[in-house]
Amino acid sequence: MTGTPRTLAEELRTRTDRGLVGLLRARPDLLNPVPGDVTQLATRAGTRASVVRAVERLDRFVLQTAEALAVAPDPCPYDTLGALMGGDAGDPAVAAELPRAVAELRAQALVWGPDDRLRLVRTARELLTPSAAHPSPTGLGPTVAEAMAGMSPGRLQEIIAAAGLPTTHDPVTAVAALTALFSDRARMAALLDTAPAESVAVLDKLLWGPPYGGVTDRPAPHLQWLLDRGLLIPASARNVVLPREAALHLRGGRAHHTPEPVPPALSPATERDPQLVDNAAANQAFTALATVEELLKEWDLGGPAVLRAGGMSVRDLKRTATALDTTEQLAAFWLELAYAAGLIASDGEADERFAATPAAEEWLQLPDHERWAALAAGWLAATRAPGIVGTADAKGRALAALGPHLDRSPAPEVRRRALALLAALPPGTAVPATAVLARLRWERPLRGGAPAAGQPAAAGDGATTAPGPDPADDLRSRLAHWALTEAELLGVTGRGALSTHGRTLIDTASDSTAPTPADTTAAATRAAALLAPLLPEPVDHVLLQADLTAVAPGPLRRPLAEALGVLADIESKGGATVYRFTPGSVRRALDAGRSAAELQEFLATHSRTPVPQPLAYLIDDVARKHGQLRIGAAAAYVRCDDDALLSEILADRRAATLRLRRLAPTVLAAQTSPDQLLDGLRAMGYAPAAESAAGDVLIARADSYRTPPRTAPTPVPDGPPSPDPTLLAAAVRAIRAGDLAATAERKPVQAPAPAPGALPRTTSAETLATMQAAVLTNSALWIGYVNADGAASQRVIAPVRVEGGFVTAYDHTSDEVRTYPLHRITGVAELADDSV
Repeated sequence: MTGTPRTLAEELRTRTDRGLVGLLRARPDLLNPVPGDVTQLATRAGTRASVVRAVERLDRFVLQTAEALAVAPDPCPYDTLGALMGGDAGDPAVAAELPRAVAELRAQALVWGPDDRLRLVRTARELLTPSAAHPSPTGLGPTVAEAMAGMSPGRLQEIIAAAGLPTTHDPVTAVAALTALFSDRARMAALLDTAPAESVAVLDKLLWGPPYGGVTDRPAPHLQWLLDRGLLIPASARNVVLPREAALHLRGGRAHHTPEPVPPALSPATERDPQLVDNAAANQAFTALATVEELLKEWDLGGPAVLRAGGMSVRDLKRTATALDTTEQLAAFWLELAYAAGLIASDGEADERFAATPAAEEWLQLPDHERWAALAAGWLAATRAPGIVGTADAKGRALAALGPHLDRSPAPEVRRRALALLAALPPGTAVPATAVLARLRWERPLRGGAPAAGQPAAAGDGATTAPGPDPADDLRSRLAHWALTEAELLGVTGRGALSTHGRTLIDTASDSTAPTPADTTAAATRAAALLAPLLPEPVDHVLLQADLTAVAPGPLRRPLAEALGVLADIESKGGATVYRFTPGSVRRALDAGRSAAELQEFLATHSRTPVPQPLAYLIDDVARKHGQLRIGAAAAYVRCDDDALLSEILADRRAATLRLRRLAPTVLAAQTSPDQLLDGLRAMGYAPAAESAAGDVLIARADSYRTPPRTAPTPVPDGPPSPDPTLLAAAVRAIRAGDLAATAERKPVQAPAPAPGALPRTTSAETLATMQAAVLTNSALWIGYVNADGAASQRVIAPVRVEGGFVTAYDHTSDEVRTYPLHRITGVAELADDSV
């Protein structure tokens, strides 16, 4: 196609296949479904939903360029755009980056036309053009023509006369004359030189926006001076507006107060030893594994109940935080981390509650670095945001941990981008979180919600513009802040710098901004291999002390940790875990089926110090009393070889609630359940043991409770997925073929030519004869076709065979050989010789 394109569709036709692939990759929503031709592609690219999505993904300078085009004449020459961005004095940084910004807008089909006639697509102009209801970030108001629309012709003549312009014969020329005056730097400067100082001060207040101000019924003289000359134009009964042309003159031609052609620097940077960073990250990674393992242990017999609306109650979250020795907000993070990795879920029963999943058992048996890889992969791809737990939803209800409505689809992209910014720094380099957030806000200023513009200032009383919301409060900034905090907790970063294994974690084989789950898992596996040598080696011993404590000098091997966790209570954690032995903990081990001799041997085997005498006495003393009383089901009974002990229990007032009576010298019967009898006697200071119907001691080792098989939650996608190269290539071929079918030149036929875009119409005999002739001459045809669903389309085919009421042909539109029923072909026409 030659000449200047008249529409976006015409410009898209001139693009190479590579250019169309770039458009479809940047705006994947245009592919669903694949457009039938270039006209459909251009139409879809101009729809409001698609344009909003595209504009939200522009960086700040490209967005500022689009905003400048929205307030520029349409079409806008490149030089005019450059003046709006750099001002009358020019800005070398703006001039250097402006070609990139225009190229980006072209690539995304938001701008089209040659450099001397740049056009912002209509929908984008409607979104970005300033209005009273939707102020522009430029702070500019309407043009003179827009602000004076509806003004009486007499008032117009009064204004241009007061401005020193000759009167005209009609409103159009009057508005044009005033516009020309405000756009002329020399004449406008001369006019403002005659303005009272108070009038200039009012203009300064409205200069950078909002351009609207309030006035009274009787404006002060300095305000009246501005109104008389059109420098302020009434916008309503009590509001005035500064016209765009006047504001641009006062600004020196700049559309934005502060153009931002380059992103904020990631500074100040703090350089640290990369090995120290890796060690710090590895220590935190081990702590993360221990915390999740402790959570699973806490829920081993079943977790808290699920609320009717989903999620955990506030009380249960506090209990979990206490058990993990952390804050409620961090407890929510560990819960959501385990949930994202598929380690905990709801059991789905009638009295629904949370519990560990069968996958948690497999996870616990993995080596430490593989367990970390599972957590890291789940965290990186998760769309759930633990940071919003406890905040209110749109209906004012508090959002619960593990509940619904925690998904925030931009979260994975924000996490990856925040880590990628750290990865761009030299190894071991850390920067403040505020620097990372500032860069992310520059890259996507509209994603997650842009700050609103301020309210109008009062033009006559010296009031200033009310500030908008803090940009740091938008969702994307909060997600980034949480991502940096969570990366430190998970051991992806150490001391604020990205670790070596953290760099590998975000280094996926896919070029897409949204890697596949397979990409994420593979990267996490590679990262875990680098982390493995840095994790502390589990130890197989403890140090017993005379104060009935044991010190674990490092992470214990799993069998030792599990056995010691039954025999003793954890007193403190840290670099070394301290366990304390108590009568209750020893009795717990005896209830689990261990004898006193076995406990003594266990401690002697795994302690680097001798077993202290107080600890040995404690074990023997508890064991001597343990099982002396036997409880079974009568409803319940107590038997003991020492009848004096049974007499002592009967005489104890605390046993009244158990309603005991003697059946024999060595047997007491109770009118309560065995469990209640066990608890009651233990509360009285005895150490009874439960026995089976055969008289054997029952081992009180509860089975772990697990949910049915559960899969990890599926992330909520942020829009359509990024297309792969194969899909992009096929889509471009289909668009080109459909465009050929829609625009190919046809030879004239005897029947009246169809209207543009309509299907051809021929009789059945003409259709059959033309098809048979095309088979003999190996020529292409243009057909109209209606499928079984009644959808009509135009196609270019090369018939190969006609028989049995069907035509087999190579379809240029779909780039494949297909068979069509002749009765569904509405008509046929030959193509011009040079059309294919």
